Amino acid sequence: MRLARCTVLRVPRRGRLPALVRQLRSPESGLLGQGIRFAIAGGIVAFVYIAATLGFAHLAGLPFQASLALGFAVALCTHFTLQRMFVWIHHEEFALPVERQVGRYLVVAGVQYALTALVTSTIPDAVGLPTDVVYLATAACITAGNFVIFRTRIFHAA
Repeated sequence: MRLARCTVLRVPRRGRLPALVRQLRSPESGLLGQGIRFAIAGGIVAFVYIAATLGFAHLAGLPFQASLALGFAVALCTHFTLQRMFVWIHHEEFALPVERQVGRYLVVAGVQYALTALVTSTIPDAVGLPTDVVYLATAACITAGNFVIFRTRIFHAA
């Protein structure tokens, strides 16, 4: 059994931020680098989702539910692209062609949505917790699960 190599990111001295960025984008940044890139991508996608949804609703004048669906589609495309081009960078090529990555990614997204809907519609009343608390806990668990699934089953190297 091979143990994963842990790489420590060095904090740059003043004025050396580009070196940190290069190190973070490097395949040698290891699991920590992947985790940081995953978090950055998540923040960007959250912003895109909110901005697109509100933009379609308030600037384009579309009904909110239509705006929500369009915002979700834009966010999903942004998320996939960032996962493929930024988060899971490595020296080798991907083990799967892009078409298979898209298929697996969409299955994961569908399962994530269905699981979130199921948990938030059943668990709050069963355990006496507010829906928001259950939703946030579910989102945290799914995010951690997605990191592992993306790393090992969708965007992994050959």
